[in-house]
Parts: sequence; structure tokens; C-alpha cells
Amino acid sequence: MISIDDFRTEARNWISQNLEPLEHSNTKILRGVDNLSAEDLPPERELQRKIYQAGYAGISWPAEYGGQGLTKQHEVVFVEESANYRMPDFGVLTGTTFLVCGNTMLAHASPDFLSRHIPRILAGDELVVQFFSEPSAGSDLAGLTTRATRDGDDWILNGSKTWSSGAACADWGMCLARTNWDVPKHRGLTWFAVPCNAPGLRIDPIKEINGDEEFCQEFFDDVRISDAERIGPVDGGWNITHSMLVFERGAGRVVSETAPAGPGELAPDLVALAQRLGRTSAPNVRQLIASAHIDDYARQQLAYRIAGQIRKNGANTGMAAYGKLATGTYDPIRAQIALEIGGAAALTWEKGDRDGIEPSIDYLNSRVMSIAGGSNEVQRNGISERVLDLPREPAFDLDKPFREVERGGPGTEWSGKTSG
Repeated sequence: MISIDDFRTEARNWISQNLEPLEHSNTKILRGVDNLSAEDLPPERELQRKIYQAGYAGISWPAEYGGQGLTKQHEVVFVEESANYRMPDFGVLTGTTFLVCGNTMLAHASPDFLSRHIPRILAGDELVVQFFSEPSAGSDLAGLTTRATRDGDDWILNGSKTWSSGAACADWGMCLARTNWDVPKHRGLTWFAVPCNAPGLRIDPIKEINGDEEFCQEFFDDVRISDAERIGPVDGGWNITHSMLVFERGAGRVVSETAPAGPGELAPDLVALAQRLGRTSAPNVRQLIASAHIDDYARQQLAYRIAGQIRKNGANTGMAAYGKLATGTYDPIRAQIALEIGGAAALTWEKGDRDGIEPSIDYLNSRVMSIAGGSNEVQRNGISERVLDLPREPAFDLDKPFREVERGGPGTEWSGKTSG
């Protein structure tokens, strides 16, 4: 295996000769401003293919499936060296494809499945979204009712999914469906890979408060899927769901093993905002910036501590929940700080002023992570039960066959069907 130092040298040389330097240092993606459409993706796919063919995609993924079979630290090196260069931008699908779905597939799918899909994912030919939550199954994800019915060597899917980030631009979706109604709700679920252009599948974008249409709702009407696209065992989907939640909550991200020695630069975006408005001398503004800087440092250190615990003891949803809860709790606070510093000026901007629009867009987006990927309350439950070993909350339906679980009051039962 190539040494870290030699890999850094090779990567640095290739990057400088083959990638475009960024024009400015502020590369923050603004959700609701930097929206991607399907028409924007071809050049991003081309750039991803270039990186893949050079051997710098899937650096820590298995070589038998198109990766390089190196370590996470090799991957960290490439991320560090490419930080000031233009990399493929698939919007939210970058995370769902490479951090969440790809890692989950590698952990649970069959060799045949991986041989067909992983090289195409690494080459940018398959972007993957999560078909996960449903209109009536969000925090209680195991209560989902999208169903998959066996038909010979195929499965037929019916039902609806929602809040699927990036689905309108994706090529495939990882879909969790109910395959058994006669066992408790956690034991009758199975994962499938579904082409987004499959006959019978309709994807409707959802307009959001920030102007974006990132979220989508899907309707499955007799969508036929080969059993070859099944991920993991029939009725064994809940264990796979745990893996996906761990990756979704940050365990799949590349983090250096060595934390920075100090707290770093003083909240640069907030300092720039105060400078732009001539408020750097105001005592309350200075206090707000200092408070944000302390929180930034604490969250950074928490991320390194979580990563260290995962390397040492393995990942679980409880440990991953700490980082997710910190983000869901702190993002609204930090967004509010920017508005307090800027006042009315943080809510108005000249057309095309990217820096001017950032505080208000951040505020509109600040509650996203307190809900998406599991609400703050769900994260607290995960920490209490899986890390602190506290008693579970009472639940009446854990041991009942799902078809017998009452819904809507006494005398009503699941029918085993969903409207769509």
C-alpha cells in the first residue's frame, strides 16, 4: 500500500495539473440559492468520471468494486489537497450518493449487486437518493406502509415516499418497503434499489420556503423491480436502516484523525458581516461573535471526539446522534446570531450580492437539521437508549403483527394498503 506521504505527493501533482483552482475562497453552498437541475449535471458527471479514471474516487472503498482499497487517511489527504480546487458538485446528491447510500450498499448488498452498481456510482453514472420517509411514517419510520409484493423473481412496489432530497435529479433510489405484514413492524421491512425512471414511479418536487425544490414526494404504482436489486435479506431491512442512519448522521464523512491544535479563525463569516456593516466596535456584536466562535470550536471538537469513538468502538445510531443533535440544536442559534449582528441589513441585499443574501438564507434553512434525518427528539432518544442505557419509552405495538396495529382509535386496523 502506498504511504500517506507518497500518496499526498502524487495526489497534489495530479490535482494541480488536472483540476481548476477555485476563483474565490468562499465556496459555501447556499441551500435555496445554489440549486441544481438535471441540466446542470452532465459537466459534473464528466468531472467525476475524470477523477474516477485517475484513481481518486472511492479511495477507501474496496478495489474489487472499483475503489482503491486504501485507508480513510488516504482519503483525508485527497480532500485536503483538493480543497482549493473545483470538485464535482451534485448538490445534496453528493451526500446521499457517496456518504449515505454508497456506504450502506457496501455494508449490506451482495457482491453481484455491488459489482453492477458501485463502479457506476464512483464514475458519476448513478446518483442515488433515499426513498425513506413517508407521509405517515417519519419519526416512526418502522411504521411505513409502502409495500413490496413478491411476484416470481420480481417485486411489485406500491405506496408513497416523501422528503426525498434530490430525487428529481437522481438515477436510482434506495427504497425501504414492507414485505411482511404478519410480524412486528421492525421485522417485515426490506430494501430495494429502484431506477428513478421505472414505469409506474412518479416524482413530484416540493416547493420550499427558501425557493428551492430539493425535497420530493414519490408515488409507486405497481413498480416492478427484479429481486437482483434487493439489498440484504428479505424482512431484514431494519438492521440495514440502522447502518443508513449512522451514515446519514455523519459517520461516513471523512475526518482527520488529528484535531486542529487551536480554535482556528474567529467566526470569519460573522466578522465579515460586522465589518461590512461597520459594527465591529459594538460591544454586543463583539460578544455575539465571541459566543459563536466558542460554539464553533466546541462543535468541531465534538466531531473529532465522535469520529475517534467510532474508529475505536464502531458506529451506532446513538453515537452518531450526538453530532446530528449538535447540528440540529446549534444551527438555529448561529443563524439567529447573524441576524442580531446584521439587523435589518441582514435581511436586504443588492441583486447578485452573494454575501448579502447568506444570513437570511441561513436563517430560513436553520431548522432543517433539527428535523431532517431524524428530529432532535429522536436523537435524544437514541442517545438515552443506545449510549446511556436508559429504559425505552413505552410502546404498545412492538410485539404485535403490523397488520393488527391499531391506528386512529379502537376498532381500526391497518389494511395493508396505502393510497397513492
